Amino acid sequence: MRTAIIGLGVIGEVHREILKKNGYNLCAVCDIDREKLNGLEEKAYTDYKEMIVKEKPDVVHICTPHYLHAEMIIYALEKGINVLCEKPLCINEEEIEKILTAEKNSTAKLGVCHQNRYNQENVFVKEYLKDKKVIGGAGSVVWNRGESYYKSADWRGKWSTEGGGVLINQALHTLDLIQWLVGYPNKVNAKLANQTLQGVIEVEDTASLVCSDGGDFTFYATNGGACDFPVSIKIKTESEVINVLNGKVVTSNAVYDFEKDKNVYGKCCYGTGHVGLFNDYYQTIAKGENFWINGQEASMVIRIILKAYKTYRAE
Repeated sequence: MRTAIIGLGVIGEVHREILKKNGYNLCAVCDIDREKLNGLEEKAYTDYKEMIVKEKPDVVHICTPHYLHAEMIIYALEKGINVLCEKPLCINEEEIEKILTAEKNSTAKLGVCHQNRYNQENVFVKEYLKDKKVIGGAGSVVWNRGESYYKSADWRGKWSTEGGGVLINQALHTLDLIQWLVGYPNKVNAKLANQTLQGVIEVEDTASLVCSDGGDFTFYATNGGACDFPVSIKIKTESEVINVLNGKVVTSNAVYDFEKDKNVYGKCCYGTGHVGLFNDYYQTIAKGENFWINGQEASMVIRIILKAYKTYRAE
């Protein structure tokens, strides 16, 4: 299948490297920054609509800033082009509904990069829990993102373009994992704050969530850590506590240590699930089937985040 990429920023380059090193047919790339297109062997465009119309790729990877995801997903789906979009799916409720409508009305298939669901330890825990009653869970993300990070791109740290702060960016994958493993909560009570980046960002750098009525769990995330610490997830069943931490799963009876994939693309915090997700997505659409992490599935964590932001803004 012929593949194209929209957006050659940090994550777009990760997609490009994976596609090229794993035998995919990357035919075209697009970015509004012409300097990023210099010297590339693929056909280069600065207008994504022009690229889609002229190249008619089988799949387009969307790797642009958050606020552009919805319009690009919808445009491609309406043209009958399969889409694999980076997280987040979108940044507000209206966009969710528009995407789901476009997906329903299109013959093309939508996939979203929640690649941490493909990490070995998370696949193991999902299977381990299938015949157990989950009582609750707790998750935490303690990382450091300073002023230089937010000034590296003008869309970062703004409600209108990033859609939020630590919750919708750095912590989204872990929050998605815990709701996937524990269950979807219908109630979300949140406290958000900007504790370390006043005057730099207008969004939160720290968030604390208590989620209930369905999936019951607490969640804490901050970009104000002294450094980046390993993500932590704890799950309580009727008989034990399961700890998921840095490639290990610790149960009451055993410690499972999963060998790290040596083929790391991009930042270590991205995990190693992109390759597995890409392969699964392409195999699924080749069969004409829907990808399991589609618009509806990817919208679940966005709805939790938007409930948290609604609580925050109501205060």
